[in-house]
Amino acid sequence: MSDHSRSAHPPTRDIVLSPKHRWRAYWVAVSVAALTILDLTKVNVALPSIEAALNAGPTELQLVVSGYILTFGLVLVPAGRLGDLRSRRMLFLIGLSLFLVTSLVCALAPDTSVLLVARLLQGVAAGIQMPQVLGLVQQLFQGKERGRAFGLFGATIGIATAFGPTLGGLLIALGGDTDGWRLIFWINVPLVAIVIALAAWLLPDTRTKSRRTLDLDPVGVLLFAVTILALMWPFLFTTGAPGDDPRRWWWLVASVVFAAAFVFWERRYADRGGMPLMPFSIFALSSYRNGVLISTAYFSAVPAMFLLGTLFLQGGLGLEPVFAGMVTIGFAVASAWSSWIGGNLVTRLGRPLVVWGIMGMVATAAGLVLVALFTAPEWTPWAMAMVMVFGGFAGGLVISPNQTLTLAEIPVTSGGVAGSVGQLGQRIGTAVGTAIALALFYATVYREQGSADMQVVYHDAYASGMITVGVFLGLALIVGVADLAGRARAGSQTP
Repeated sequence: MSDHSRSAHPPTRDIVLSPKHRWRAYWVAVSVAALTILDLTKVNVALPSIEAALNAGPTELQLVVSGYILTFGLVLVPAGRLGDLRSRRMLFLIGLSLFLVTSLVCALAPDTSVLLVARLLQGVAAGIQMPQVLGLVQQLFQGKERGRAFGLFGATIGIATAFGPTLGGLLIALGGDTDGWRLIFWINVPLVAIVIALAAWLLPDTRTKSRRTLDLDPVGVLLFAVTILALMWPFLFTTGAPGDDPRRWWWLVASVVFAAAFVFWERRYADRGGMPLMPFSIFALSSYRNGVLISTAYFSAVPAMFLLGTLFLQGGLGLEPVFAGMVTIGFAVASAWSSWIGGNLVTRLGRPLVVWGIMGMVATAAGLVLVALFTAPEWTPWAMAMVMVFGGFAGGLVISPNQTLTLAEIPVTSGGVAGSVGQLGQRIGTAVGTAIALALFYATVYREQGSADMQVVYHDAYASGMITVGVFLGLALIVGVADLAGRARAGSQTP
């Protein structure tokens, strides 16, 4: 057998489905993505309740959120590659089943140790599921229809991201301060059970049967995992407390060394006729490379913006979790609307649409800080909610159009792994951005506590944390403008 035949993907089966069946399968896949993202955002609002109920410390609370993101990111690329090679439908069912079991364990957790282990495994389940969503969308739709599909995908993710804090706050209000946080995990059980049944019934097979030995590049998987772990480790243990160990930043040096070893191994593995974990050729496509950079920077900013807002409204203004979460409802609704609009316009307008959206998000971040600093406390939540509506419309023009542009030139046979690399960037961005923002927020609280009124302290802490949001949105804007300039030189703005 030649090197080429050994390294080629098994043939992709043409999915012969009626439009009705295709869209049913699509909505099942997108509901899986929504559950995955919703579980991340709705847990943020529960952190004060978990702290009170389980006597959790700052590091443990950080790991409840960031540990999920870590294992999510570790599994994404291997799971995406496995989905490209074998059955995405089977991986959906495996990931959903694990997600159901771990949600149940989280809901019943007697202490933080059990909760943390369950959250880590829940992140693994999420990492198995998410690449299959993007791979399946790539395979089910083409052309303008793909743009519409990603528009609806972006709308759903936008709603899940922004509505999560509201849902979390409502469940805490229903369950009470002591056990309300458990409802956040209990609600997953019936929802995931329904999706498992729908996935088994409606999701199509996407691969022909193959007798070819499954080549998972175990050394590459190990080096990749160690690289991601070393990269994210110092951020997982950054709380802003004076006791944070400064030696943790040496892990970033280790991550660079492991990354170099990973690249060296992958190139050597490909030269020997193997199928590397990550096809580096996809990064030669400027549309893909710039799209991943934009989404990474964007997701470094926006989840941190939501979390900082929740902490400020609860800690600084004394709002109940449910009301603090409701401030983001306008963002969710506007984002859903503009994601649909953006998905339909992206094939005609291209990258400028994304750049306009990022500029709108920069204005949103600035507006939120001004509102927090200069409005009367009783009006601050209402004013922030109004700014969030504008931000939701702007954000919807970023996520789904950027997703369409990022994957426009990626072959279907690499859709899963290409999508998972993009998702990995988002998860790393979320972990890093949130950790830096929280560190600035809590460092300000620790520094000023006792020397000023707590409302003033929280105003200052919020403004400090939002610097992170502004910086990462600025980076996204720089990449977007650079991509726009490159497309103008090439004479093309659209996919």
